[in-house]
Amino acid sequence: MNLVRVTSAILADMNLIDREGLRLQWTRQVLGDPDAPVERASNDASFRSYWRTRSAGRAWIVMDAPPDKEDIQPWLDVAGRLARAGLHVPDIQAADPQRGFVLMEDLGDRILLPELNGTHVDGLYGDAMRALLAMQLNADTTGLPDYDEARLVAEMELMPEWFLKRHLGFTPGCEQWDIIESAFRALVSSARAQPQVFVHRDFHSRNLLVTENDSPGVIDFQDAVRGPITYDLVSLLRDCYIEWPNHRVEDWAGAYREELAAAGVPVPDRKAFLRAFDLMGLQRHIKVLGIFCRLWYRDGKAGYLQDLPLVWKYTRDVGSRHPETAPLVALIESAIGNHDITQPA
Repeated sequence: MNLVRVTSAILADMNLIDREGLRLQWTRQVLGDPDAPVERASNDASFRSYWRTRSAGRAWIVMDAPPDKEDIQPWLDVAGRLARAGLHVPDIQAADPQRGFVLMEDLGDRILLPELNGTHVDGLYGDAMRALLAMQLNADTTGLPDYDEARLVAEMELMPEWFLKRHLGFTPGCEQWDIIESAFRALVSSARAQPQVFVHRDFHSRNLLVTENDSPGVIDFQDAVRGPITYDLVSLLRDCYIEWPNHRVEDWAGAYREELAAAGVPVPDRKAFLRAFDLMGLQRHIKVLGIFCRLWYRDGKAGYLQDLPLVWKYTRDVGSRHPETAPLVALIESAIGNHDITQPA
């Protein structure tokens, strides 16, 4: 057995044990409770993990973001912006950026996704869109990164790198790259032409929590930018984890456009708004095809491969409707062929 590999594994185990002890010590110290338990609450797609603790009859969440892998300052900054805008984000009780810990309000574990059904979806999405409207109208964007051309293109380039090449074993030729780049240019142009507002970037059913008061609770917002007004709306309504009939999606999006117009936001007419909504969703879903594959091949998180079919369905169905992107959809479809895209290469 390779000695270097064994030594690295031992050191990793030691670091894990050290982190566990540090997390427990920090939590008990800030709570002033030497007996406070710490139990895993959840992970996410990053290096962050979340832990539940109880003290004096109240539940709390501890976020653990190892400082050599995650910087919690953006999370703290954005949490403050959203709280001031009136959104229900976790109330922060203590934070230690140097060691990578945050003690915060426990918003519960009723994520929006399993609650969405034909009976409740209109009300739940209504709550979510009211929160989104407050965020877009009131959240401060000063100093946030712009969702500029370089960022939009870099995200989409994850698709040919991780989905086409790594997952499907398909390397585009020169003429095929022309098709890819032409579609990317069209998507960037549409995104940059929209009103630019606060963008959460992951405003969907796994990052919204159903709460007793001021629902929904909003989490996982640390990657916020200033960008296109349809980005978070399409993240919510064309969610990578649940699908609704297109006519319902367009009705919800159209009603949201009316709310924006009533608030004085310079949005185009319904037809142009829905076109921008479509193209923004394509940019996001093209990116996600790459991200879900990267989460497996680079990070060992296989579960996201099971979500690829819905993301590809959105990409195919919406992209085929628009002449700027239809050739790209045909190219991806030919690359997929008979592959079962839920299976690792």
